[in-house]
Amino acid sequence: METFFVYDVYDPDCPTRQVLDLIADKWTALIIGLLEKGPQRFVALQKQIGGISQKMLTQNLRNLERDGLVLRTVYAEVPPRVEYELTPLGKTLCKQLAALRHWSEANIDAIVAAQQRYDARTVPERAISQS
Repeated sequence: METFFVYDVYDPDCPTRQVLDLIADKWTALIIGLLEKGPQRFVALQKQIGGISQKMLTQNLRNLERDGLVLRTVYAEVPPRVEYELTPLGKTLCKQLAALRHWSEANIDAIVAAQQRYDARTVPERAISQS
């Protein structure tokens, strides 16, 4: 029988916090989502993720590889071919990210409405404070 520990998510050593630190940025979930479809080359990933720089994509792929979520395969061809794919561990994360995607799709209208209400009531405050 497995034993589970209850961690304090505010503790830097908490596994949940450590994983959130790995994936809760602008690009990681998008990269994982694309790799869920199968192996991808660097340029294909960059084209599909609008707005990501070469440097940022490289950094994210290296981090995912380091974390054991992505496998980088270099083929001995001319010109060289490099592909990225999810590891078995990375594939298990896809299920969790799918739940977040479904929640996002179900709630985006409410989020946008809340943002608009907030912006509408704070604009006069900003204008007054700048006067």
